[in-house]
Amino acid sequence: MPIPVDLRSDTVTRPTPAMRAAMAEAPVGDDVFGEDPTVNALQEMAAGLLGKEAALFVPSGTMANQIAIRILTDPGDEVLLDAQSHPISSESGAAAVISSVTFRPLPGHRGLLSPEQVRAAVRPENIHYAPARLCCLENTHNQGGGSVYALETVAAIRETAADLGLSIHLDGARLFNACAATGHAPSDYARHADTVSFCLSKGLGAPVGSILAGSRGLMKKALRWRKVMGGGMRQAGILAAGGIYALTHHVARLAEDHENAAVLAQGLAGLRGLEVRPEEVETNIVIFRVTRPGLGAAEFVRRLAARQVLMLPFGLDAVRAVTHLDVNRAGMETAIQAARAVLELEDG
Repeated sequence: MPIPVDLRSDTVTRPTPAMRAAMAEAPVGDDVFGEDPTVNALQEMAAGLLGKEAALFVPSGTMANQIAIRILTDPGDEVLLDAQSHPISSESGAAAVISSVTFRPLPGHRGLLSPEQVRAAVRPENIHYAPARLCCLENTHNQGGGSVYALETVAAIRETAADLGLSIHLDGARLFNACAATGHAPSDYARHADTVSFCLSKGLGAPVGSILAGSRGLMKKALRWRKVMGGGMRQAGILAAGGIYALTHHVARLAEDHENAAVLAQGLAGLRGLEVRPEEVETNIVIFRVTRPGLGAAEFVRRLAARQVLMLPFGLDAVRAVTHLDVNRAGMETAIQAARAVLELEDG
């Protein structure tokens, strides 16, 4: 049976043989006691890349975001963020359960906020209003189609936030994709945030884990909340070694994923029955619309799967495809040909 071209997400990546070898050979200890040398090495490496005093290895990006929200707010506070951001769309209401905060969703452009939006969203002090305390930014933005913040925009939002007494959390699940697209270092973005997270298990290709980073004081609080949320792990160096390998060997190659996404977008744009905007494909995410009457996203994706190409319905008529290290340029052509076959079958 042919191996599917799996474009559902960059989370489907599997560790390479070299990464598996590094994981198998990793020295380990009990990380809850702070004694796992590989976890400690990963945290020091990540803090250095981000220009932060300390970093914490956590099981998931959701946990990283939720810890950040918890340590930067008090119950009853308001959090400003794009209406389609990950904590709203994909974290199961966790902020309400864990931190007892309220969200103020803002209509970003392809998920990206402006300093003017942030300023306008903060209401004057009044007992009727929840006090705004935190602004969350997502870079790249998943539902924005892998959109990338301009560094000067992040800097301006930071300046605005400082004027308004807001902390900043940067959800950088795909931060290294943003850096590959812009040429900026991770620390260039991270310096404008109190806390910053990134995923090891997406485009970087590690099997498990995310990083949360910030000041030593904030990471001391984060360590406690990681434990509260059940994220304390024991001989976690086996997992951390995958992260170290990814940061050492898989960052530069992210540009290949971006090139493949551009090829895919251009190829799909040439098919009647799809609406694709190749000019908006900045990184490794392609979101397009199925415009053929009677053929919604779910059915289009089901028919693609029958041709061994996997994508993800992203609404009634929207579909998402994400490129990654397990799919090469030939896979893009396979996906384009499968989409053409589905649409031609409809024509027939």
